[in-house]
Amino acid sequence: MNRRNALKWMAGAGLYAMMGPACTKSIFEDGKKPNIVLFYADDIGYGDIGCYGAHGVRTPNLDRLASGGVRFTDAHCSSATCTPSRYSLLTGSYAFRRNAQVLQGNAPLLISLETPTLPAILQKAGYRTGVVGKWHLGLGDGDLDWNGKISPGPLEIGFDYSFLIPATGDRVPCVYVENHSVVNADPADPIRISYRKPIGDVPTGESHPQLLRMKADGQHSKTIINGISRIGYMEGGEKALWKDEEFPFVLTEKCEHFIQENRENPFFLYYSFHDIHVPRVTHPDFVGKSTMGPRGDAIAQVDYCVGRIMKTLEEHNLMENTLVLFTSDNGPVLDDGYEDRAVEMLGDHKPAGPFRGGKYSAFEAGTRMPTIAFWPSKINPGVNDALWGQIDLFASLAALTGQTLNPNASPDGENMLDVLLNRSDRGRDYLLEESHTLSLRYKHWKYIRPSKPIAWIDKGKKIESGQSIGDQLYDLSTDIGEQTNLAAEKPAMVRRLSEKLNEIAGSERGRK
Repeated sequence: MNRRNALKWMAGAGLYAMMGPACTKSIFEDGKKPNIVLFYADDIGYGDIGCYGAHGVRTPNLDRLASGGVRFTDAHCSSATCTPSRYSLLTGSYAFRRNAQVLQGNAPLLISLETPTLPAILQKAGYRTGVVGKWHLGLGDGDLDWNGKISPGPLEIGFDYSFLIPATGDRVPCVYVENHSVVNADPADPIRISYRKPIGDVPTGESHPQLLRMKADGQHSKTIINGISRIGYMEGGEKALWKDEEFPFVLTEKCEHFIQENRENPFFLYYSFHDIHVPRVTHPDFVGKSTMGPRGDAIAQVDYCVGRIMKTLEEHNLMENTLVLFTSDNGPVLDDGYEDRAVEMLGDHKPAGPFRGGKYSAFEAGTRMPTIAFWPSKINPGVNDALWGQIDLFASLAALTGQTLNPNASPDGENMLDVLLNRSDRGRDYLLEESHTLSLRYKHWKYIRPSKPIAWIDKGKKIESGQSIGDQLYDLSTDIGEQTNLAAEKPAMVRRLSEKLNEIAGSERGRK
């Protein structure tokens, strides 16, 4: 589908024309397993899209999904940073069990080949599975040669097809990896990567600041690629280097091709956006689409890509039999290494909505995500306040596709399928939230385990980390912004939640 047709579709009346009152047919009445499309945004906060209260940017496609589907108000990613959330999403296991941290670009595959995964169980159910976009879960088994076969990776843990940004846009290597190979790799110009010391005489942000399109902090001031300095050092691979502003079209076209190739079979597509992660370098078509500069323009870019994929589903008559999910990997951050005026141009917009904190934070904005589920005729449109998390998607989608989990699969996830389909508002009683400490939600209560404050978050990122040397307890039913610490007034509740958190963290599994 070309851009002109996509734009016509997004602006036109009658979008999702087949949407009507939800019917009560059973999910498999027609005998067909549903396709599943998971849109996974990066660093988009609870308040960053229109249907959750955004100012300064329009998100018509996401808003239409919400109006025709279910908008969740208490759905969570598993961690306030990206690699741990992605690990939990695909494994149904809390990331602290694997000691998962934000990975460098040359880290080995974090998910062991023995670990049951969401794509693998969907493969077992007869699905074709694909991942497109940001990976950031490691590749290879250590000391990876980027010029040869890149393995193990997504194909070894349940995906049939992968087209990746290997880590993040701000880290080398700045190349695409399709299945087991770097795209456009040139044996005459081998790729070399280091996170320890400079390689050759390639320009860096520190040595050649005059070559930069935007200034960066010291961490992000290493090798310059496409006029932007990155974390880490890279030499070679000139023909394979990406251009950041092309991400939305390159990645979306790969998703469209995957849908077209697999339209006759049930498929699972995990579209993992780079946006709105730094560096925020939007395509010229989106510059100025918001009043907030590159960060807002990147939100509009995400919305456009969602519209393209929805149009592709519609063109192939797949909409009625496709469950579409949209969510994000962690809370919002404005200043995250590059000077793109995200703070200065924020205006009245509130990226975290009514919540306190953001990316990296133990407060609610770190993990409470905008989350939408859309499935014409199968989901009752509305708003659902149930407490649940991305860690539950593994067990829920296994149930959706008729799979029985073995004891080692999704150890911390619960089957929230009825919530996902808006047939119930009974969510979890307990949900663990990870940041640089552990927190526990119990219904409307929020407990944060004591830990030392972290200056680089509070001062460096200008986000309240939520770290404190004392217990914290908040009643979210009356204090959604976590302003009043009730720990001293409610010692019995503190003791109960502290003991429960320790029980979950000390066990091998949270799901009984």
